[in-house]
Amino acid sequence: MPGTPPMRFVYLGPEGTFTEAALRTIPAAEHGLRTPARSVPEALEAVRAGDADAALVPLENSVGGAIPVTLDELVTGSPLVITREVVIPVEFVLAARALTPLGEIRSIAAHPQASAQCRSWLLANVPDAVVVDVLSNATAAISAAAGEHDAALCAPIGVPRNGLTVLADKVADHADAVTRFALLTRPGPPAEPTGDDVTSLALSIRRDQVGALLAVLTELAVRGINLSRIESRPTGEQLGTYVFFLDCTGHVAEPRLGEALQGLRRICAEVRFLGSYARHRLTPEAPVASPRGLSNSDFADSAAWLAQIRAGDLA
Repeated sequence: MPGTPPMRFVYLGPEGTFTEAALRTIPAAEHGLRTPARSVPEALEAVRAGDADAALVPLENSVGGAIPVTLDELVTGSPLVITREVVIPVEFVLAARALTPLGEIRSIAAHPQASAQCRSWLLANVPDAVVVDVLSNATAAISAAAGEHDAALCAPIGVPRNGLTVLADKVADHADAVTRFALLTRPGPPAEPTGDDVTSLALSIRRDQVGALLAVLTELAVRGINLSRIESRPTGEQLGTYVFFLDCTGHVAEPRLGEALQGLRRICAEVRFLGSYARHRLTPEAPVASPRGLSNSDFADSAAWLAQIRAGDLA
């Protein structure tokens, strides 16, 4: 639309990281304004304060698991919702200022998570090199370009920006490693269901309720809702108090998931809706079919049947 200003995106920086690479897969972000933030809290606060329209932050890694700071930030402060997920392969490169035999490398700059995901590869290919921890993948590339270290373990996006030469690509102990990112905005109506959606929730259970977690799972199971992820984080208040993060298949607009949310609201101390959004699949894959009697059409049919009874129409 003519005259419409570009969207403002903030992301976990600095520039040249996997987060920036993930953000640039979103068309609106590729043509919008992109600003790196120093931390996840800073990125999310920019959205809450209205200084940015959306923030992209890492949510979980298939090797390292959930990103604790992101989960913690999702349940503090004013609500934000996930409107999109981005999943990208995590393949590091070993790069240097000039083509260098691996046997001559003595120091490698790397973010601790990067070196952890490539530990076996590093031991097998550069056993004599000392890995030096740095603050980010981008910092690793910058330090190698400056000659502070012989090489860097970094994201591919950092190579051309720093004039580096790739010594080895697809560096990883787990070839299929991926990282999942969440695009967060201020609350608004969710996008329409796509038929392959995820709904994310954060909930607290009552400590004095026996079998509270089982009751939560039952609300989902009896409606045929698959729980694709459950994660717990301490609240910081006292030992034994946790917030549970759930990813469920389905969309809040669908009757069965709506019923489940109502049930969770009744039995939980608190439920925070974190968004319903399309699942991002790296390869085409059909959604898992619901068990017989637990599909959306089954729920719609049973609701219509009940409405007939209440209306006295038993024909």
